[in-house]
Amino acid sequence: MSALPPVVDVHAHVLLPGLATFAEQADPEGWTRARDLEVRRNGPASMATSGDMVGERIPQLTDLDRRLADMDATGVDVQIVSPSPSHFYYHLEREPALEAAHRANQAVRDLVERAPGRLNGLGLVPLQHPELMVDALEHAVTDCGLLGVEIGSFAPEPAATAEPEAGGTTVELSDARLDPFWARAEELGALVFLHPFGCSLDERLDRYYLANTVSQPAENAVALSHLIFSGVLDRFPELRLLAAHGGGYLPTTLGRSDRAWEVRPEARECIHPPSSYVRRIWFDSLVHSPREIRALVDAVGSSRVLLGSDYPFDMGSDDPVADLRAGSLSGAAETAILAGNASALGLGPASRNTD
Repeated sequence: MSALPPVVDVHAHVLLPGLATFAEQADPEGWTRARDLEVRRNGPASMATSGDMVGERIPQLTDLDRRLADMDATGVDVQIVSPSPSHFYYHLEREPALEAAHRANQAVRDLVERAPGRLNGLGLVPLQHPELMVDALEHAVTDCGLLGVEIGSFAPEPAATAEPEAGGTTVELSDARLDPFWARAEELGALVFLHPFGCSLDERLDRYYLANTVSQPAENAVALSHLIFSGVLDRFPELRLLAAHGGGYLPTTLGRSDRAWEVRPEARECIHPPSSYVRRIWFDSLVHSPREIRALVDAVGSSRVLLGSDYPFDMGSDDPVADLRAGSLSGAAETAILAGNASALGLGPASRNTD
């Protein structure tokens, strides 16, 4: 009998202190502006609590032995590690932005190389500079041997290049300038992990931790809608796109999107009804509710869901395998989400990719 595929957690983070130091030194004024924006969006109470939370979890975020021990305790064989989204640094201009992406890619690769039988990784690309994204993607996948890259749901247009006709002051995932990136990701078979960080609703969410509880699922829904309605998934049908947090509000609430596609001409840039595209996307299982994991599987199919924990943050799952099993899915669906789907996508330990 062949060995069962490993249980794979596709959503786990690593903190890169050296990258933070580089980003701050490369653009002190931009760093301060980005920090001020984060404070405004989150509010002082959440910023203080989050600071304490991250401080308590530094061992999990930086110590390999602690990470492996936690994986063993929860029955996770492999983690796909990605930089904390706080490392996106979308405020950086061209040269430091590309350098930051390269440094992140190599730092993740260095960690993976210390435990290739248990880890694999994702790098970063500078979403605020679409023209540099292919370079960073190729560095991550071809040079560093990573599985792909992690991106946010949008990025601010750099002040030096902002053009209203090119999309105003925000780089959305529907921006045509990203087409070379999507094309190269498709060609490489690279995984693109969509993980929001920050929300354009800003101060409306600055209390009660709404900047996370509401903004993360909302940002997923907005970003995925940009990809669907703009026809990105029609132009690049083999794109491997993974959405964090179960895709947020979108997968189970697509009736209104389908209605718009039916009756509004400006919503018809995609070929098919929007609800059909969720079965072309992969989603992690981090939805915090047995009812919601069942609804996600019903909406997208069990073959499109992968185990995810958001390790080691407090809004993640301390025991993702147990949380998935609490959903009372069929045995086949549970096995697919824990291991089979990741295996089919080649999302195993790094050692398997170099045999």
